Amino acid sequence: MQFGIFSVGDVTADPTNGSVPSEAERIRAMVAIAEATEQAGLDVFATGEHHNVPFVPSSPTTLLGFIAARTERLLLSTATTLITTNDPVKIAEDFAMLQHLSGGRADLMLGRGNMGPVYPWFGQDIRQGIPLALENYGLLHQLWRDDVVDWEGRFRTPLQGFTSTPRPLDDIPPFVWHGSIRSPEIAEQAAFYGDGFFANHIFWPKEHTARMVGLYRERFAHYGHGTPQQAIVGLGGQVFMRPNSQDAIREFRPYFDHAPVYGGGPSLEEFMGQTPLTVGSPQEVIDKTLSFRDYVGDYQRQLFLVDHAGLPLDVVLEQIHMLGSEVVPVLRKEFAIGRPDDVPDAPTHASMLSARAATH
Repeated sequence: MQFGIFSVGDVTADPTNGSVPSEAERIRAMVAIAEATEQAGLDVFATGEHHNVPFVPSSPTTLLGFIAARTERLLLSTATTLITTNDPVKIAEDFAMLQHLSGGRADLMLGRGNMGPVYPWFGQDIRQGIPLALENYGLLHQLWRDDVVDWEGRFRTPLQGFTSTPRPLDDIPPFVWHGSIRSPEIAEQAAFYGDGFFANHIFWPKEHTARMVGLYRERFAHYGHGTPQQAIVGLGGQVFMRPNSQDAIREFRPYFDHAPVYGGGPSLEEFMGQTPLTVGSPQEVIDKTLSFRDYVGDYQRQLFLVDHAGLPLDVVLEQIHMLGSEVVPVLRKEFAIGRPDDVPDAPTHASMLSARAATH
């Protein structure tokens, strides 16, 4: 099972002292977070994609390419790549290039994003979000698999005799996760292609996540990719830890109360009770994360959000260290107990290369 960190790259004031990092400082912090993720023994670093303030990661592959040069084994991903407003041709080229630069340590998560204004900025209509996601991925999927592509659709100019370059490393496209918070159409799309499904899992109650993952698993089997339990599932999560849970709650409360995505809504305690947010001791994080399996089944990737809401970099790095030293080793052991032998690991370039060799 893979564990890692995902960052949305927000530039948010620290509510305890009013300090705001510059864009340059926030970008460098994301690099430091990725490096710490590898040093802590975690598996994956993923960056969001945003094109509006107060976010900085507008060019994920540029950031991930830089991180690839500074790491050795870390898997590099996105959370998410905007399949609706990016040209599929450019996605195909950018991530194939990242594959080559990183030695295959790259996959991506596709999504529609949660910022409506981005659609007209890139010449699209938000009312066509689902059709755009479906059509654009159909083209991206073909671009990575066919050396010469003839294609025509609704939302971009046709392609005639087009070859995307560079070709995927070893002729194996990057593994794709389809990320969604609330859209069953995206779970259906992931299932149709036999790709991974990533449930954001940070704002909604467990019943909603269970329904979305359950639909994906059912349709994955319907399309003949394996049994429902063999479907490839990823989850998000949010944590803030201190050795003593009361200290964690006291320290995190001002960040929760003033964060744009939380402020003015449920209390910290209510939010923890209603969603996967865990603020407490490492053992409490372990216990709550292990409970995810109770309602989604055995899954393949768990990413944690730890660097948002204005938290200082040194505090974020402490969180990553605690995950690597106190939490993830226990989770790896516990999640392995009772895991059926036929439940696969998350695909990597190496595993897909080996699988292809075994069939030839």
